[in-house]
Amino acid sequence: MKKYIPTVFFFLLTATSFAQSDNRQQFAPIGDFKLESGNVIRDCTLGYRTYGRLNGAKSNVVLFLTWFGGRALDVEGTGPWQAIDTTRYFLIIVDALGDGVSSSPSNSIKQHGRQFPVFSVADMVESQHLLLTKRLGIAHVHAIMGISMGGIQTFQWAVSYPDFTDALVPIVGSPQPSSYDLMLYSTFKKDIEADSAYNHGDYKVNPNIVAANMLWELFLTTPANRVANMSHDDFPKWIQNTENKKTGDWNDSWYQITAIIAHDISRPYGAMKNAASRVKAKMLIISSLQDHMVNPNPAIEFSKLLPAKLVVLNSDLGHLAPNFGDPKVKNSIIEILAGK
Repeated sequence: MKKYIPTVFFFLLTATSFAQSDNRQQFAPIGDFKLESGNVIRDCTLGYRTYGRLNGAKSNVVLFLTWFGGRALDVEGTGPWQAIDTTRYFLIIVDALGDGVSSSPSNSIKQHGRQFPVFSVADMVESQHLLLTKRLGIAHVHAIMGISMGGIQTFQWAVSYPDFTDALVPIVGSPQPSSYDLMLYSTFKKDIEADSAYNHGDYKVNPNIVAANMLWELFLTTPANRVANMSHDDFPKWIQNTENKKTGDWNDSWYQITAIIAHDISRPYGAMKNAASRVKAKMLIISSLQDHMVNPNPAIEFSKLLPAKLVVLNSDLGHLAPNFGDPKVKNSIIEILAGK
């Protein structure tokens, strides 16, 4: 398995080989899954991985949601148990729709590639709710959290199922993308679509879309971080590495970024304050002030609509600023899990 340093865990297009994964990976079929659009994912299956032990009352579940392009196995590599004590909590990491493990354009037999129906972040959450309630027999969880797109899904859980959890921890996520975010995500999507090898999603071999990779690398941290860690003379090496970078399936990426672009928890309720009024669980919002990938302002403004605890990190690592080993992050998660 490809190793990542502890902080590099969000919005990465990974190419993890599941031929090398251990037997912790589990799969649960949820049948034909109707999306909010009315379309259906045929024979929908969700992947998940568990850590710790479920108590008799089924009251110690912590649900962790995957980031863009990330898989549950990648989350495992970041060491979430630094903040989530798996001798006390039963940690379930669920693979989001479109990540190449759960039902996705890349692995669907009946709806392969661009025949796969477009899904939303709300659909991701609905599929996870079905997994927990119908397949695992869990009617309530102690906490829900996630990083980046996982944080975005956490915000959706807050309004879709406000009574389902005691605590919510979105980390560098957002209740809706800012205009700056939409500029980035739409450009990234256009880069995918414009590549001739992508062929409108109808390809036999996963293409190497260099422009999209370069754009993502540009926004992942900050100019200050890049200048400090890559010299002028190192730039040709960066270009070479980026041109040869292996990624996950590009149709999977297209579908997940499409879901993120359309995400807005306030849409069914008319205004963000109305969406916030639905939130019943305690909420810890962790944002990164210099985040160029997920602008922190929507999450920060949302925190003002609630009695939520807000932790703002200020690091030139930008989107990669959160780290489970960071006392500011670790202790805040430990405290909310303890009900403080």
